[in-house]
Amino acid sequence: MKTPVYIAIGAVALLLDQATKLWADSHTLGWSMPVIGDLLRFTLVYNEGAAFSMNPQKIVPWFSPTLFFGVLTAIACVGAVYFFRELHKQDYLSRLGIVLIIAGALGNFCDRLRIGKVVDFIDTDFPDFIFERWPTFNLADSWVTIGIVLLFIGSYFVKKHAISHL
Repeated sequence: MKTPVYIAIGAVALLLDQATKLWADSHTLGWSMPVIGDLLRFTLVYNEGAAFSMNPQKIVPWFSPTLFFGVLTAIACVGAVYFFRELHKQDYLSRLGIVLIIAGALGNFCDRLRIGKVVDFIDTDFPDFIFERWPTFNLADSWVTIGIVLLFIGSYFVKKHAISHL
């Protein structure tokens, strides 16, 4: 795929994320709607921290959270673009993974710029031993997770392909 296709995929992912968050944010805080019984609900919550409500910005408390996450987002996106450019053109999965990671990072940062926190609304209950319910998340978080998985899969196939041609 050519770079404009990846840019279009990233733009669509970012727009889907923002559209769903605007829809969720149009409800009142704590609003909840079952989608698949108790397994999947849409529940509006806000996250002022990072993933799983961690607060790494407390390391540098003189930075505003928006500035802190803005710097992190910029560094991550610049690094991801560099990594994208270094990948082999045939490594479609890894390149798509990078695009989704960038779209997710930008999606959550857009929330921070717009309202100072991230809109989360996907509320799931997976059988596990760690959480009573899985932490509420959004499409941007999903894009980042899917992107990381695609990077691992892509690097596995590229490595396997390289070894088979030795």
